[in-house]
Amino acid sequence: MTGVDLTFVLGAAALAGCVDAMVGGGGLIQLPTLFAAYPHELPAQLLGTNKCASFFGTASAMSRFARSVRIPWRLLSPGVAVALAASLGGAIVATRVPADLFRPLVPVLLLGVLIHTIAHKDFGRHHAPVALSLSRMTAAAALMGAIGFYDGFFGPGTGTFFMLLFVRLFGYDFLNAAACARVLNVATNVSALIWFGAHGHITWVLGLGMAAFNVAGAQVGTRLALGGGSRVIRPVYISVVSVLIIKTAWDAIALR
Repeated sequence: MTGVDLTFVLGAAALAGCVDAMVGGGGLIQLPTLFAAYPHELPAQLLGTNKCASFFGTASAMSRFARSVRIPWRLLSPGVAVALAASLGGAIVATRVPADLFRPLVPVLLLGVLIHTIAHKDFGRHHAPVALSLSRMTAAAALMGAIGFYDGFFGPGTGTFFMLLFVRLFGYDFLNAAACARVLNVATNVSALIWFGAHGHITWVLGLGMAAFNVAGAQVGTRLALGGGSRVIRPVYISVVSVLIIKTAWDAIALR
């Protein structure tokens, strides 16, 4: 790997951290860059190294959000446990079932997210949390588990799906949804990090170097999100979802 390649990878890690802190989807930038820079490396090694960098960036964004946004820890605690366990299950299944079976579903789901967000002009603009009920909490736990499993198994757009859950199910605006999504994303990253690390699928020197740049980018992204609120996050959210649709659809077609 040349110095130019390393600079490219570290720059991608910083940009990914910024985007991920705001709306999720940073893996769309960081992971393809790793695969391009290390074309002969085992995919599992690159996936583990990517998770190492993402974990630290997401954790730093969560910490920054927690100092400025009221995070509902009581609501999130059960979800964190469910997402963590589900993500671990997804990572284990990923070693036994090819992701190609589920790849075509991702752009379809993301297209639904995009249509819903654009069709509802006030979607995510106003923070009006709804009263919690047993049925709503049960539905949330099931969805958090499903998204957590997806992150461990495949991953692109996990933070985006978590944000949609909080806006649609709990009436949060995009800013508060972003803060809550980062908490759950840390949980899903922990599971994957443990799994990949235990099986030797992390290049620690590169992963920690990328983590430093991912953290720096995450701090910038969090600052932009806090400064602009939902007014800034909504267009970024729509843009990232649109790019995710194109990328995942292309992958689904190209890898058939």
